[in-house]
Amino acid sequence: MSGVRRVVTGHNDLGEAIVLSDDKAPFLHTSAGRPGFWSNDLWRTSTFPVLISEQEEEPTLGPRRQLPTANGTVFRINQIPPESGLLDSEAVRREFQNLGNSGSSTFKPGSHPMMHRTETLDYVIVLSGEIYMVLDKSEVLLKAGDVAIQRGTNHAWSNRSKEPCVICFVLLDGHFEMTHKN
Repeated sequence: MSGVRRVVTGHNDLGEAIVLSDDKAPFLHTSAGRPGFWSNDLWRTSTFPVLISEQEEEPTLGPRRQLPTANGTVFRINQIPPESGLLDSEAVRREFQNLGNSGSSTFKPGSHPMMHRTETLDYVIVLSGEIYMVLDKSEVLLKAGDVAIQRGTNHAWSNRSKEPCVICFVLLDGHFEMTHKN
């Protein structure tokens, strides 16, 4: 896949609703270390409440960001290929560095190598395929149409099937209030 079609609306000079753009979302991230993986940022915001402006610049350009900015959001779709072999600790470090969030990895020997924790509330929708959401001591299989609300927990995504899994993520900036941090 070469990206997700994104339609963005706005207004003309008369205040009428119009389509401002209808094309592939411009920010598509791939990873040499994970063949078949891609991540397409569809929109980002940096304030809350969100400022809706006719003069808004393309919000997804710039360096890769796994996480939203303070008071921001990230809306993206990822394709996660079947796991063909687990990454070693150095490859994991590089992957999180490439995601722009080297500090979120919580990998420990015996855990899934992509375990991580972010200070975000994530809305997750499986669009196609299936994937395991791996937690510290349990896991749950999510299939197309399933939704998860990931609330700042330690987790990883593990595709043990033979087909890619396509997932929609909406990440909202948050802050930890609980005392049990990893």
